Amino acid sequence: MKYKSQKVAYWFFALSMLLLVLQITYGFIMGFARIGFDNLHDFIPFNTARAVHTNLLVVWLLSGFMGAAYYIIPEEAQKELVSVKLAYIQLISLALVGVVAIVGYHFNYWEGRKFLEIPRPLDYLVVVNVLLFLGLILTTLFKGKRQTTTALVLSMGLLFAALLYLPGMLPFDSQVTDSFFRWWVVHLWVEGVWELIMGGILSFLLIKLTGVDREVIEKWLYVIVGLTFLSGVLGTGHHYYYIGVNKIWLVVGGIFSALEPLAFLAMALFAVNMYRKGEKKHPNKLALYWTLGSAIVSFVGAGLLGFAHTLPQTNLYTHGTLVTAMHGHLAFWGAYAMIVLAIISYSLPNMTGRKLYESARGRAAFWLANIGMVGMTVAFGVAGVAQVYLERKFGMDFMAVQKEISIHFVVLVICATMFTTGIVLYIIDFYKHGKPTDEALEINQ
Repeated sequence: MKYKSQKVAYWFFALSMLLLVLQITYGFIMGFARIGFDNLHDFIPFNTARAVHTNLLVVWLLSGFMGAAYYIIPEEAQKELVSVKLAYIQLISLALVGVVAIVGYHFNYWEGRKFLEIPRPLDYLVVVNVLLFLGLILTTLFKGKRQTTTALVLSMGLLFAALLYLPGMLPFDSQVTDSFFRWWVVHLWVEGVWELIMGGILSFLLIKLTGVDREVIEKWLYVIVGLTFLSGVLGTGHHYYYIGVNKIWLVVGGIFSALEPLAFLAMALFAVNMYRKGEKKHPNKLALYWTLGSAIVSFVGAGLLGFAHTLPQTNLYTHGTLVTAMHGHLAFWGAYAMIVLAIISYSLPNMTGRKLYESARGRAAFWLANIGMVGMTVAFGVAGVAQVYLERKFGMDFMAVQKEISIHFVVLVICATMFTTGIVLYIIDFYKHGKPTDEALEINQ
């Protein structure tokens, strides 16, 4: 059986690659500004570059998640997508919203709320776009021949991500109340429902790459979902103390944040265990590298570094410093960026018919990107610890501290260059595969 509608996924992946390049570009603008090379300041101030960098992170990952859903759901449901034309309309509208938002940031057209800077009129367009996406995915799933746990968890994550966007649109006069509900979007996305999306994609890839029985893999998926909701939802409290909410949230947030590494540890153990049990030696080793790498790196970045950073005794000093950037970069990279790159690496040969996964370029892309990201994480960590001591223990002025730690951003830019080289090699591989064909999709089902 063939699912020609899976070709839609390719164009979502192509959009995500383009947005990733733009996100990295603005990251370099910020990095160079930190070491004194701020020649673009009159055109792209640091706050604009930061807003674009963080928002593009969200949009390129969402593009990747949507592409993954358009590839996985038809195969899991054993049914073609209900409307390919509407899917392309959704893709174009998503790209247009992103372009308008990014251009608008350069002209101070935004709300000024971190991670949710997008202007209110565009919020409504995002809602319409996501409703269309969910309509296509869910209709396909429930009209299909089967509803697997993998597909349901993936769809549940996407649905909850859409619902949790709505609290961020509510208008409040109180900044405390506004920040309270803003964290419903920001934290409950990245440490809640996005983990379901990751779990669904991870489950699909392990079924395909290892040959382990679906029932075994999906049983583990239930454990991960349970741990995610137990720890992630109440773990949101570790943000609340700093916006003026009752102190009880410092305790609640600290306790449940301490449990969050268990969800990621379970995910890492799950992936490695399934790989060892697998009798099927899938030829696409690159997809396997990215899949196992995602589970392991997310445990380190989101689990261990998150645990070390969000304990109340530590977080009182590290909150809002470069230690946050240390945790955030490796967590986002491991948990979400790598799983998107994994599903792209798996699906591209199936969609295009070109088996390029044995290339030295692909292996170099994996190692350069990961070593570069680890180097960036270390640079952020060292700078962050120095910042905490000088600013919050020693009492130095904020800007004086930034000048003292600027040397660490030289290291950061060097490591970011290595990371970018890996991403460029990955994107070259992406375009070397060419466009998807109906024949390739039919052969590879």
